Amino acid sequence: MKIAFIGLGNMGGGMAANLVAAGHEVRAFDLSEGALAAAREKGSATFGSAAEACEGVDAVVSMLPNGGIVKAVYEGSVFGNAPAGAVLIDCSTIDVATAREVAALADGEGYAMVDAPVSGGIAAAEAGTLTFMVGGSEEGFARAEPILHAMGKAVIHAGDAGNGQAAKICNNMLLGIHMIGTAEAFAMAQKLGLDPQTFYDISSVSSGQCWSMTSYCPVPRVGPKTPADNDYQGGFATALMLKDLKLAMEAAGTAGMAPRIGAKAAELYEAFDAAGNGTRDFSAIITDY
Repeated sequence: MKIAFIGLGNMGGGMAANLVAAGHEVRAFDLSEGALAAAREKGSATFGSAAEACEGVDAVVSMLPNGGIVKAVYEGSVFGNAPAGAVLIDCSTIDVATAREVAALADGEGYAMVDAPVSGGIAAAEAGTLTFMVGGSEEGFARAEPILHAMGKAVIHAGDAGNGQAAKICNNMLLGIHMIGTAEAFAMAQKLGLDPQTFYDISSVSSGQCWSMTSYCPVPRVGPKTPADNDYQGGFATALMLKDLKLAMEAAGTAGMAPRIGAKAAELYEAFDAAGNGTRDFSAIITDY
């Protein structure tokens, strides 16, 4: 299959490489020449514009920074340049309203489009073990599913357009809440004289168990290897967690809901980011205690 891939950053670069490894012909575009060079090394053909990359393709996959850019790229470069029969797959994490707006615009142009944000981070993007939460029609999902399976371990249809984004931001709000709670519990355990490994051994098989504890422990040298073992470098940046929490608060407002714990998590990560920790992994919030 011939696939245009737009956006070759930390996540997109690995995802495009996995499509190549699965036997697809990838036509890649990014504003960064370094990202294009890395894509060429991994087997993608590269182009000077998104519009050119979309010519003659069966599918378009995008991984872009925000909703404004997603809308601009699809309106300005994808619509009219990708063949009308192409399926459009946006894997960016953006606001629900824009995801639904762009999907409606795509439908008006004759395209099937899905929003398919991811969970798993950079390592999973490179390993092809991402989880995709997909919003869109049954037809769009059926056409996107085999492409997404080449980049991930799980592909789940969340419902209509925008529901993939809704699932992503609700999931990441819960993740942010869990990580703060996990960090706070470890900090408290240590101040009470409890060894971190001992606390992990107890809590990881008790009622306090959660993914932030057992798979992404914020304490160095406790549990599986995580960014905590690399001075909180790599993984999922604090700035990205804050972005997702802000998207969650925005979406909650449009739904007439006022999250309490989610809002507190957003407040804590905003302060942590403002203190110069934006590029550190989000689990580094434990260093605030």
